[in-house]
Amino acid sequence: MQKGKGRTSRIRRRKLCRSSESRGVNESYKSEFIELRKWLKDRKFQDSNLVPARFPGTGRGLMSQTSLQEGQMIISLPESCLLTTDTVIRSYLGAYITKWKPPPSPLLALCTFLVSEKHAGDRSLWKPYLEILPKAYTCPVCLEPEVVNLLPKSLKAKAEEQRAHVQEFFASSRDFFSSLQPLFAEAVDSIFSYSALLWAWCTVNTRAVYLRPRQRECLSAEPDTCALAPYLDLLNHSPHVQVKAAFNEETHCYEIRTTSRWRKHEEVFICYGPHDNQRLFLEYGFVSAHNPHACVYVPREILVKYLPSADKQMDKKISILKDHGYIENLTFGWDGPSWRLLTALKLLSLEAEKFMCWRKVLLGEVISDTNEKTSLDIAQKICYYFIEETTAMLQKVSRTKDEKEALINQLTLVESLWTEELKILRASAETLHSLQTAFT
Repeated sequence: MQKGKGRTSRIRRRKLCRSSESRGVNESYKSEFIELRKWLKDRKFQDSNLVPARFPGTGRGLMSQTSLQEGQMIISLPESCLLTTDTVIRSYLGAYITKWKPPPSPLLALCTFLVSEKHAGDRSLWKPYLEILPKAYTCPVCLEPEVVNLLPKSLKAKAEEQRAHVQEFFASSRDFFSSLQPLFAEAVDSIFSYSALLWAWCTVNTRAVYLRPRQRECLSAEPDTCALAPYLDLLNHSPHVQVKAAFNEETHCYEIRTTSRWRKHEEVFICYGPHDNQRLFLEYGFVSAHNPHACVYVPREILVKYLPSADKQMDKKISILKDHGYIENLTFGWDGPSWRLLTALKLLSLEAEKFMCWRKVLLGEVISDTNEKTSLDIAQKICYYFIEETTAMLQKVSRTKDEKEALINQLTLVESLWTEELKILRASAETLHSLQTAFT
């Protein structure tokens, strides 16, 4: 086992991270949080466990006021506090949504309500919640194009798809927005602008909790599962914790129970799921340091980069990998190349006389020492290629930071992603070196 890779080392590292980054500065005295707590109290929610605070490692979050035990309820938010499509349909927008054809999507209903209420300002019944929402987001869809160009290729492609999706969402919604003109003194085009809708879309995409699917005739058939949860959505993500979160049909509250223990004055986390850093960046706009689920993806063109170009069976081998789902999600992780990646390389490395053994390779059987060593050698070459590429990208990001001070925050986020990937690749290189010693 490598130094620093064992369970004891991981526990020690987590404790160190928690002790150095978990103590925050209480912000419950700030006017926006005082107003929010009053607003929540009027809706039958009070909480004595958690208070808003700012932390050196994660920014704004929730801090424990008392020690929290494993299995304890950390938050129980009444249904009256949730912003759902029911909220929208009961509002002044309901009549317009009900008569619009084809029916608007649940997402459009939520986004329209957010934009409209934000425009209402002091007149909005949801102002205390709107005031504590981010003014801007750092998802790739919000980044400047020159910053998106500095992302890993696979993430860049997904970011461009995401941007196209939101732009289409905006374009296809403009007629519906126009129908709302009787509600406003100003022109709806100035209220429901692309930037306003982008902010609302990011709010729902990054902060919504999941509810059991519902179906309403006045809304499209798309899943209606999203709800915004004021106060609860101040909880930050950590990949090292587990929680039980769901809407309780008996209490009519959205409840979260922790499976971790928290000391007094520590930041309390929830887990959004076992997401790698590229997924966290794409969907939520942040990168998680020491993320055990983080990985580096190997695209097809790099997978075959160091294989013999004269291999007449290569197309057939690629076809087999495709048919059996081994051409995607091939990765390097903290523990080295994934089993899927090594399996793909073993199949691609099969000599002509061993080709008929490909089924055994997919089942995990060892074909020969030569095949094992060849696949490890290729994995190491790919890993070193990525290390060089990642190092070069970090240098490019650093130079861009010097040249584009206005984009420093966006570039720092991209830099953190590449930095984590470089750490993973170096850890994988060490693992590959250890595995190769068995054949020397």
